Amino acid sequence: MSATHSRTRTLVEAALMIALATVLSEIQFPLAWTHGGSITLLSMLPIILMSLRNGPKWGLGTAFIFSLIQFLLGVSNLAYCQTLAAQIGCVLLDYLLAFTVLGLACLPFRALKSGVVGVGVGTAVVCLLRFLCSFFSGYIVWKDYDYAFEWLNNFGWGAWFTANLGEDALCWFYSFAYNFSYMLPETILTVVGAVVLYKAAPRLFRREG
Repeated sequence: MSATHSRTRTLVEAALMIALATVLSEIQFPLAWTHGGSITLLSMLPIILMSLRNGPKWGLGTAFIFSLIQFLLGVSNLAYCQTLAAQIGCVLLDYLLAFTVLGLACLPFRALKSGVVGVGVGTAVVCLLRFLCSFFSGYIVWKDYDYAFEWLNNFGWGAWFTANLGEDALCWFYSFAYNFSYMLPETILTVVGAVVLYKAAPRLFRREG
């Protein structure tokens, strides 16, 4: 297979993975939080698969394009940012970095010499990186003590934490709890989906040509 043909084939594959991931991102379980975050139907898996098959260059490039699409779909969220700095932080942490890191799944996969463990670890690591982006965004960009207190209080935690934690600590904990509440099930679903797919069709994880 010529280099030109191989590149064209990979470009088509990337486009298909981006399209599939975008469609899946719109299929959400009815547990989406009011201030962002949702559990989707394996929307990260096509991007992760692209990375596992084709390496970091193609993985990061595909993930970056996907992040731009996610930003365009959620651009209305910038209206809630009070400053230009907050808007920049939102774009970077909630979209560009949060989804581009999915392209790094191949690194643990290759370090562990492939196999089902590598697939599971690689998927889990990039999901963790996405969670960290949202975690920092929750404090740096969206810090709101009143809402954090209200949200925690709805779960019966607010009064206890208010009495024992300062404003900053409470906001950090809120960001952790809020983002963990949807990223944990999203991560579990994605890791299980990746492992099941690998066991069912390991050839999909090997680049051909």
